Amino acid sequence: MSLFITSLNSGSNGNCYYIGNEHEAILVDAGISCRETEKRMKRLGLSINKVKAIFISHEHTDHISGIPVLAKKFNIPVYITPGTLKHLNVNFEDYSFINFIAHEAVMIGELAVTAFPKFHDASEPHSFIVTCRDITVGIFTDIGVVCDNLIANFQKCHAAFLEANYDDEMLDNGGYPYHLKRRIRGGNGHLSNKQALELFINHKPAYMSHLLLAHLSKNNNDPSLVYELFNSHANGTEVVVASRYEETPVYYIGGTEVIGGRAKQLAFDL
Repeated sequence: MSLFITSLNSGSNGNCYYIGNEHEAILVDAGISCRETEKRMKRLGLSINKVKAIFISHEHTDHISGIPVLAKKFNIPVYITPGTLKHLNVNFEDYSFINFIAHEAVMIGELAVTAFPKFHDASEPHSFIVTCRDITVGIFTDIGVVCDNLIANFQKCHAAFLEANYDDEMLDNGGYPYHLKRRIRGGNGHLSNKQALELFINHKPAYMSHLLLAHLSKNNNDPSLVYELFNSHANGTEVVVASRYEETPVYYIGGTEVIGGRAKQLAFDL
């Protein structure tokens, strides 16, 4: 069974990633409004009714702001750690919150969602991989450093959302105050283009069909620069830069068979 993936938005203004098969789907993070989530999914031909769970990576606003309306309106369970949950300002009686545990798979239909800890300046931050039969997709953003957990999980992926937040030179020469520059590259902030590229070059599996570069800084990065940097080392992997302003196409991840395109181009309803 294949997986279908898209970034509905990616950046400090909101993050939301869709991973699903023909029958069910999940969102990783819900950092844009419910209205915008619905609008973008509709444009892609995706059904909100197939979203059976929302998994939250950490408590920063750009990852959780859409939860109160989206989860309540569509009665979608929210998978979250206790530490992250403390930062949500909601009436708990109106929602279904379920704790997940690192390294233990959560089954959402045929989707196995497994979290693992990451380095980021949040209470209990996690990354995720989603597996459906023999296909695995990783969601790796808001990461301060490439750790052994990240390497091991990246090596399993047929496709991945991977943070490439900043260009070192642009960050050095930009207008951010010193304390913010230090936070971004201090080991609990974000991955640079260089760090992400080293992971891609050294640990990309031969069967990785798609790499969606995510969470680019508006002020300290450039989409064209990032695309050229990674595409020159792609060796058959399709490189996509996820936008902070709009959704990407839906990409079909099918192991040996790879088709990229919007959901409406596919032969069945997503």
